Amino acid sequence: MATAPARSVHATHVVANQSEPLADYNVFDSDRVLVEAVSREGGDFQVDLVREVGALAGRAETIELGRLANENEPKLRTHDRFGNRVDEVEFHPSWHELMSMHVSHGLHALPWREPEPGAHVARAAGFMCLSQAEAGTGCPISMTYSVIPALRAQPEVAAEWEPRFTSLDYDPRIVPSPGKSGALSGMAMTEKQGGSDVRANTTVAVPLNGGGPGAEYEITGHKWFCSAPQCDAFLVLAQTESGVSCFLLPRFTPDGERNRFHIQRLKDKLGNRSNASSEVEFRDAWARMIGEEGRGVATIIEMVNHTRLDCTTGSAAGIRAGTAQAIWHAQHRSAFGKRLVEQPLMQNVLADLAIESEASTTAALWLARQFDEAHAGDERALLVRRIATPVLKYWTCKRAPMHAVECLECFGGNGYAEESGMPRLFRESPLSSIWEGSGNVQALDVLRAMIKSPEATGAFADEVGQAAGAEARLDRFAAALAEDLRDTTELEFRARGLVERMAVALQASLLVRHGDQAVADAFCATRLDGDRGQAFGTLPASVAATAPAIVERAAPAVA
Repeated sequence: MATAPARSVHATHVVANQSEPLADYNVFDSDRVLVEAVSREGGDFQVDLVREVGALAGRAETIELGRLANENEPKLRTHDRFGNRVDEVEFHPSWHELMSMHVSHGLHALPWREPEPGAHVARAAGFMCLSQAEAGTGCPISMTYSVIPALRAQPEVAAEWEPRFTSLDYDPRIVPSPGKSGALSGMAMTEKQGGSDVRANTTVAVPLNGGGPGAEYEITGHKWFCSAPQCDAFLVLAQTESGVSCFLLPRFTPDGERNRFHIQRLKDKLGNRSNASSEVEFRDAWARMIGEEGRGVATIIEMVNHTRLDCTTGSAAGIRAGTAQAIWHAQHRSAFGKRLVEQPLMQNVLADLAIESEASTTAALWLARQFDEAHAGDERALLVRRIATPVLKYWTCKRAPMHAVECLECFGGNGYAEESGMPRLFRESPLSSIWEGSGNVQALDVLRAMIKSPEATGAFADEVGQAAGAEARLDRFAAALAEDLRDTTELEFRARGLVERMAVALQASLLVRHGDQAVADAFCATRLDGDRGQAFGTLPASVAATAPAIVERAAPAVA
């Protein structure tokens, strides 16, 4: 019998000149800037934990869990088969696996479980690492981390709930909290008629036994945004006779009955699709007051401030993820006879992306240290944090979307395809700018801090001034900024521009003092002197010689 001739594989069927997935690497160890920042800002005592989280975040299996969690979105189940209200959200198993990773490593509670210097820094670094695998889980993790300082305004309530919120066990069951091994916190502030203007809230709280801090109330009303409705308890705002007050509203009443917490629908969102955001109604829902009556905004702002830190670190994580992906792709793809990463124009783009990433990571970890020091009683850190939090939250979150789209473009058409993961990164990028106060809210918060606490403005200026004399361009920029801040003409109208310049000045100061010299020089030339165009990838010729080294510094180091 004759043997059939061997068939040759047609050249077009051979896959060539394609990148490979960035996977099975340590997200922490491969990020030189983050490693340096953790050490510099005092998080070294937990570096092994952060490294473990980094290894977990970079595994192909974890990255796949992130994809599955986003492609299998949560579903609302309002009633059981018999018609009883249950108000439960069902998640794909991948979501629960990712949540367990966060909780078992203490990313929701590390500074409260181990309140040592640098705990907020280490926790922020771990949060940044795991967020690069999947960002949606960051919402309930961030709120559970952030609720503790607000809850402590009512010590007897904190004594009951803090052990649950800081447990290292992830228990997703919807059952009364005393029977669970761990619990998570959500938040519900905004209403459809008021949005950011929470003093326009119409939800009402009625006392059951006299009222006052720690007392029991029944709450009736609605919330236009209730984040993570699957959580065990929520910090909410409601009106009392003395004004807007803060309450802890659990899913179950003390007698074990389901609280009258009714989920109306889940939001159909642009991004963050693995996580559930909802509209809810309260119908005489049982709750306890936290803090002073009529001082609800002042009480809940402690939670808001900590979630704003996470908005900053989360955006910095997205910026880092995009930078790493873009450089990795350029290292493994060729065009016109050489690798993309060797092409001068691509070097310009990648270096510019890397500069932004180093600035955002450096500032985010520095901000986390201010939280560490403020919790330790450092008055200066408390003042600096008061202004620096909304300043960096505003600017880092504003930079994330434009950075993400440029990273996506480095892939060409492949970046526009869902399989690359870049569309999910892009959809995720605007979220933190909206969450916990949009850009205007942040800018106005900075103005309020400047007016109410002039000493905070001075402390911020002193922080920027620590680089005085080391970089002439920064000195000139800081002097002009100080003049702008003294000018009270149309201050509110100019607020965004002022806050942007404050953020850039702070980032420049931190890079000059602590960053890579080439990165700091390029940042000052382009962000302070304006020697660039409007888009990423418009660095001036003066940066050409150092661009390859800047890119190499930001490249993910994969063993």
